[in-house]
Amino acid sequence: MRFRAAFRVCESRNRAPLLLQPQASRSFSQLPLSSQRPSFGIAFDIDGVILRGRVPIGGSPQALRRLYGDSGALKLPFLFLTNGGGVPESRRATELSELLGVHILPSQVVQGHSPFKTLLKRFENELIIATGKGEPAVVMSEYGFKKVLSLEEYASYFENIDPVSQYKMWTTKQESGNMSDPKKLVPKYNATSDRVKAAFVVSDPVDWGRDIQVLCDILSSGGLPGHKNTQQPPLYFAADDLEYQAAFPFERLGMGAFRIALESVFNRIRCNALEYVSFGKPNPFVFKNAEAILRQLQSSCNDNAIDNGDVGSNPFKTIYMIGDNPLVDIKGARQAGHPWFSILTRTGVFRGQDNHAEFPADLVVDTVEEAVDYILKEESSS
Repeated sequence: MRFRAAFRVCESRNRAPLLLQPQASRSFSQLPLSSQRPSFGIAFDIDGVILRGRVPIGGSPQALRRLYGDSGALKLPFLFLTNGGGVPESRRATELSELLGVHILPSQVVQGHSPFKTLLKRFENELIIATGKGEPAVVMSEYGFKKVLSLEEYASYFENIDPVSQYKMWTTKQESGNMSDPKKLVPKYNATSDRVKAAFVVSDPVDWGRDIQVLCDILSSGGLPGHKNTQQPPLYFAADDLEYQAAFPFERLGMGAFRIALESVFNRIRCNALEYVSFGKPNPFVFKNAEAILRQLQSSCNDNAIDNGDVGSNPFKTIYMIGDNPLVDIKGARQAGHPWFSILTRTGVFRGQDNHAEFPADLVVDTVEEAVDYILKEESSS
């Protein structure tokens, strides 16, 4: 059964969306300490909200520092909820800490492929393929999957599976090392005889042509290229963003664009339609998972707070989703319903003067710094 990550939008809340006007100056007063656990949490998108490429934007370092105490300990529960990925959460946390000047825990980083952990019991000891930029096989291995090959390595065991590989002058770090001569490779597993039981698109693919060709071979052969088998192995996408904000001034094609290309080709050359599952925002599962993680972080915030030992007994009054993409961040928060409150910034995909017409946010601001300022003032007065 095909899953297209399309869900019914919940009815609008009983409040009108807000538009904040730019101010010449603002007070960044700290939220006073309380004897209770924080009653709100914050989820930040990264690309187009916190960073553009590797450059902080929108006053993000200053905004995030306000969520920590003077000692540097986390005072208010927040996490990064991104459809990006390609590296383990621990490495991404270290990178964010260096770029933003605050200490980010691995548990505060929820990437598009993070939900793949839930599939471990099903595929832990099965041969699976992982593709995308970064180190997709390393990501899956760190999740506990025992037999993982990158699509790049898997393809190298099948001579001429990519008919134009000889014309590709660029190489990846992996290719420039032990993969420079496929004939000398010793397969980690019986790649040419074992069937692939699942394929995972972990992050944005680098070589679309090769990946589409090899995935079509795997998915149309029951998991073993060159053999006839109509049973398609499961295919999972970490996200379904058509576009996203990267370092280039205008939006770039995302994993959703690759999925459309693969699906279009597969459906033209095969009788059965491509079946797949897409994770990432705006999937409601992602927001429920984020809420659960925020509750865990809530229990470690504010050492002076009263702890009754039951994290679930202190539900959030509000969880703020700060994003730049109405079709992903805002749509997802709206579908998730209470206690989510959506805030749309103008530093990424969205650049409009007014609210988005199809998926209007609860609040529209220029930058993430303005969003955090609004949240802290709102919560300190409630």
